[in-house]
Amino acid sequence: MEDLLNTEILNGQTLGDFLTLDFLAGILGSVLSAILILIVGYMIAGWVRRRIVGLSDRYEHLDNTLFNFLGNIAKYIIVGFAVLFVLNTFGVQTTSVVAIIGAAGLAIGLALQGTLSNVAAGVMLIFFRPIKQGDFVEVNGQMGTVKDISLNFTELASLSNVQIIIPNSEVWGNTITNYSIYNTRRAEWTFGVGYGVDLYQAERIIRDTITSDERAHVEPEPFVQVNNLGGSSVDFLVRVWCDSDVFFQFQADMKRKVKEALDDGGINIPFPTRTIIQE
Repeated sequence: MEDLLNTEILNGQTLGDFLTLDFLAGILGSVLSAILILIVGYMIAGWVRRRIVGLSDRYEHLDNTLFNFLGNIAKYIIVGFAVLFVLNTFGVQTTSVVAIIGAAGLAIGLALQGTLSNVAAGVMLIFFRPIKQGDFVEVNGQMGTVKDISLNFTELASLSNVQIIIPNSEVWGNTITNYSIYNTRRAEWTFGVGYGVDLYQAERIIRDTITSDERAHVEPEPFVQVNNLGGSSVDFLVRVWCDSDVFFQFQADMKRKVKEALDDGGINIPFPTRTIIQE
């Protein structure tokens, strides 16, 4: 009877082989090995991610967003390899699994071309940093202050404090005008005076009014010259350097102050006139 039972077990005709100690020990060993591989893989992945993210905390000029992204990518890659090792432990042919994952990745990549291009552009923006938070920029016809740069889009706040969302592919692929990258800017005005006025006096008034403002830089030397003889005015071209953060207010203030100073100095400021002759 015992010989008959053993014969049936060997021939796979009963369920007795699933209850043998050797088989259970093998299953248990595989499960424990898989758990151990996953735990070790997860611990290594977490350690690698922390090391990568820690680089941005150690060096202030490095962007946190980029290193968080790179850290997560490294973590997922390590965990993915750990899962492949687990599958291999259970006898699964990992070559076919990798092929399936590759095919699925290709299909997903083709379906998400626009999104992936935004992510790629976001990585380039974060890595090369042509713009950063707080910069006042003009991108793709939109002007505003940079509020955030994510992996998918760049957020601007317009002069009217309206949120503007621009896909990163349109930011990286277009001309970027960054008004905040340099500490100084050159303000420029054109002031017209009448043909009958004393040009030396007009020039002195314009120069003294602008250079007396504490926002005007002495170096480089301010430029005040007659630039054009117009149809009804002699035009002075004025160029003065100032700090970038006061540029707009400085430029606006000087228009009013120069006009008031010319009026006080008796300098005629011509304006368009029209003479109507009735017959």
